[in-house]
Amino acid sequence: MTLQDHILKLAKPVLAPDQKNVSTISLRDRDSLASSFGLSRRAVEIAALDLQVWPQRYLRNMGSLGIAGQKSLLRAKALLIGAGGLGGTLALLLARMGLGSLVIADGDSFSEDNLNRQALSLEPNVGSKKVRVAQAEVARINAATEVEVFEGFVAEKELSILMGGVQVAIDALDNTPSRFRLEKACRNAGVPLVHGAVAGFTGQVTTIYPEDVGFRAFYGDPQNIPEKGIEVELGNLAGIVSAIASLQVQEAIKIITGLGRPLRNRLLFIDSLNGAAEIISLKES
Repeated sequence: MTLQDHILKLAKPVLAPDQKNVSTISLRDRDSLASSFGLSRRAVEIAALDLQVWPQRYLRNMGSLGIAGQKSLLRAKALLIGAGGLGGTLALLLARMGLGSLVIADGDSFSEDNLNRQALSLEPNVGSKKVRVAQAEVARINAATEVEVFEGFVAEKELSILMGGVQVAIDALDNTPSRFRLEKACRNAGVPLVHGAVAGFTGQVTTIYPEDVGFRAFYGDPQNIPEKGIEVELGNLAGIVSAIASLQVQEAIKIITGLGRPLRNRLLFIDSLNGAAEIISLKES
């Protein structure tokens, strides 16, 4: 029997949220088939979707992503630069959504002042490398998401290597010079970049395609800007960090699946203290 025959034999009907019967495959059956056929769990999930059989773990994605969207996610590779406040939440949510491959780069370790907001920062993890904790937690959430880690702070050379084969890069950095380096690497590689930043009760999100104006539209000339922004004074609060990371995940999903309209040439600015949000059109200054 082929893999496809086994999937169809194991598939069970489940009542979906829209009250329709859907053929599904369980985590246990996915893992058993991956072991039997010497395949990755991701490959088994893609094969199931090819047969209109949903891995049961993604059933609540069905109405919004459809089979084509879920397969696009499973086949995709994303680069995440930073595994702290934004990056930790991003990694966990991308795994839950069913991203197939994730490269995470960060050279930092958890410190006690990360505990107020960073999803991967737990008291027992203080002193541990962020990328290693991220890799372990993603595996606990979704064993089909394949994770590569770069344990270090990336320079231009490393960025060009890490860009290989990715469909989207995600900015979870904490300083503007690194952001401009990442943007340059994305332009050279022809890869869209999802940006997010937070300070106090506020945050911002935008998506930058290689031909777009990008960071210059709101940060200005990279030669004349400080390394850190107002977040040095205002700090970073858990609620807005989680909100901005969640919006970045949505942007990455739109890019990968082709669904919806990314925040391209538009900056979404959120002021949660005053309950305000604004979309700012980005133009060349």
